[in-house]
Amino acid sequence: MYFCEVKESKKDIRALTKEQLQEFFISQGDKSFRGSQVYEWLWNKGVHSFDDMTNISKDTREMLKENFVINHIRVDRMQRSSDGTIKNAVKLHDSLTVESVLIPTKTRTTACVSSQVGCSLDCQFCATARLKRMRNLNPDEIYDQVVAIDNESRLYYDRPLSNIVFMGMGEPLMNYNNVMKAIEKITSPEGLGMSPKRITVSTSGVPKMIKKLADDEAKIKLAVSLHSARDEVRTAIMPFNETFPLKDLRESLEYWYSKTKRRITYEYIVWKDINDTPEDARALVQFCKYVPCKVNLIEYNPIDDGDFRQAAGSATDMYQEMLEKNGITVTVRRSRGKDIDAACGQLANKSS
Repeated sequence: MYFCEVKESKKDIRALTKEQLQEFFISQGDKSFRGSQVYEWLWNKGVHSFDDMTNISKDTREMLKENFVINHIRVDRMQRSSDGTIKNAVKLHDSLTVESVLIPTKTRTTACVSSQVGCSLDCQFCATARLKRMRNLNPDEIYDQVVAIDNESRLYYDRPLSNIVFMGMGEPLMNYNNVMKAIEKITSPEGLGMSPKRITVSTSGVPKMIKKLADDEAKIKLAVSLHSARDEVRTAIMPFNETFPLKDLRESLEYWYSKTKRRITYEYIVWKDINDTPEDARALVQFCKYVPCKVNLIEYNPIDDGDFRQAAGSATDMYQEMLEKNGITVTVRRSRGKDIDAACGQLANKSS
């Protein structure tokens, strides 16, 4: 009879809190401050190897290697668009891949980060939604995307990252706990120290989790991928709307505003023969009246030769005119990074 020794996998050290790290060092007969030192190396300095922790003795580093791993991401491929946008194909420790994007303007650089491998929802117009949801990203994997883009911003644009949007692969509110833990690390002085006011979480609309976001007093901004304010249209293009209809979404957004007093951003694409009529625009105007908001009319980025086509400019103009006439702030946004499939709705691991 043959026996096979199964080696227990080592724990990712970044799954530990600072307090747990301190307790670990005490259990090893060391001082608690050693845990604080390691914590700073992991989060504030972002090291991916125990050997880089230069103010810690070699024996201690070897002990850490014996007990833990650092499951860091790796930028497997970087593509640069003609407009300066950068897309990263990010390889995870288990060889799965997600994508993240750096979007530069004259005054800022924004990181668009992913929260899931694939997506939990089924928006018909989004390339990511066609991928099976493999798993949620861990807080450190989200954090690492931000660190990588901050490094690229400093290298290529000579300035630090200024904003973060959770608009990459996945539905952030379906990975709520990990997303919030990542934001906590990103905003902590012991992490990247970014202001939560510079972070936007974009959701397709999960009412229960929007209310939880409000109850948890998250200081971030909230954006909703709306695309129609008529249930029959929205369900056709975003089938989960049948489970989370506009009435429930509206109620959750009213709750959000009552708790936070922060206005909502609605992301809205106008498609030919889908939502390009005056009736559609009037429905959006009515929906906007429930909660203080602004609307981003977004250029559509094709993912195939299917049913979704950018509406005529006159339809977008009609929306803009009707919204402005009703006192609603509206911006027409042109997409960035289309030539490298880095624009909104196009992230689908084509580079993997």
